[in-house]
Amino acid sequence: MAPDRFGLEHFQLVLLRRMADHQPELVDDALRDLGSSHAELRDAHKRWQARLHSRTFPGGARRYRTALGPPESVREQKVGDLTCEALLWPLPLWPDLRFEVLCSPGGTAVWNEWLVRAPGAPAPVLRTADDLTPWSCTVDDAARAFPPAAPLPPDAPSRSVLSLTVPRAPGRTIAHFTWGLLQYVDPPRGG
Repeated sequence: MAPDRFGLEHFQLVLLRRMADHQPELVDDALRDLGSSHAELRDAHKRWQARLHSRTFPGGARRYRTALGPPESVREQKVGDLTCEALLWPLPLWPDLRFEVLCSPGGTAVWNEWLVRAPGAPAPVLRTADDLTPWSCTVDDAARAFPPAAPLPPDAPSRSVLSLTVPRAPGRTIAHFTWGLLQYVDPPRGG
């Protein structure tokens, strides 16, 4: 990997870097699949962060186009009264998922960035708390399977937290996601 280039293989490492905080064993397996090392993971993260803080690196959706190339698809998406553009990129590490960037029309402002289920990919079967295993589902998968789901404040920009209504659980189940992919679930809390 050329040190001055930053592409898809590097970007997958950036996503894995934050997931390593919660699922180091799964990240180790993914690194083996990618033929990458922890040193390469750290280097990719460091280089991405430097780019994000550089005054010369493009902002908005252009930063992702620069790193990932043209998106697989671009569609208009409504979020409440807001109209966004949703840009989707495939990632070899997660073939049933896409990296989605939700941005303002024209891509000048990025509002959300995370992994989502690929169009046409089968959703996971989620019926009980036991089905909520690490990397088994996205935020949208969990919210659809266990309504009503309520977002809770995350502890970092790349993270999401959902309070879920899981059948036969003694209270609300709190699910923690990094880049939109489930990392772990807290024990149920009282209703």
